[in-house]
Amino acid sequence: MSTLEIKELYVSVILDDENSKQILKGVNLTINSGEIHAIMGPNGSGKSTLAATIAGHPKYRVDSGEILLDGEDVTEMSVDERARAGLFLAMQYPVEIPGVTMSNFLRSAKTAVDGQAPALRTWTKDVKEAMSKLKIDADFISRNVNEGFSGGEKKRHEILQLELLKPKFAVLDETDSGLDVDALKIVSEGVNRAHQDNDMGVMLITHYTRILRYIKPEFVHVFVDGHMVDQGGPELADRLEEEGYVSYLGK
Repeated sequence: MSTLEIKELYVSVILDDENSKQILKGVNLTINSGEIHAIMGPNGSGKSTLAATIAGHPKYRVDSGEILLDGEDVTEMSVDERARAGLFLAMQYPVEIPGVTMSNFLRSAKTAVDGQAPALRTWTKDVKEAMSKLKIDADFISRNVNEGFSGGEKKRHEILQLELLKPKFAVLDETDSGLDVDALKIVSEGVNRAHQDNDMGVMLITHYTRILRYIKPEFVHVFVDGHMVDQGGPELADRLEEEGYVSYLGK
């Protein structure tokens, strides 16, 4: 079993060479293999900052605290080292990569994460099967990464990476944003497959409960003003759907 543990994490966003602003203010969270944790909260509460910090985005500076993966602090690791260690971030706004085909990108990523190139015959089969399950047209494999993709196509490509790279822990930063009902169901099914097949731990960041109809969390955490203010089971998400975050603001 693997464990992702965040301990007393304080993080600032770097505004320029001389200025920064503290966003995370003492975050504590533990996720074990196979667990699904939903992180919910209003806009501007720091949820995406938490996701980016776990992944190692250079815009965010860890002021104090630890991010431990199986007991090892990853805060000094580069982004690629964190990926090789087993962390994966599905971005809220996936970027376009002109000049790099999906085929080359996916195989290069798999090689970098595993430390060796996958066998071509089995790799091609795995990619085709995963694309089919996510209802990604076969000709997308020769297109440049996310270039000209719709919002739903970009999100499905993120989950394609998730299924093929098989990380220990996935951080899903508002994966449901911009998805219609059909795309949301397809993406959710992909996350559930990766979770079940690989005993993957999941941190699911969202504003709304609609994705929780398909991806069922065991734990729900309320995130306000840079830290956790409440936690509970799935019933907490239902209460948030009815009451919103008003009772937590100012805490």
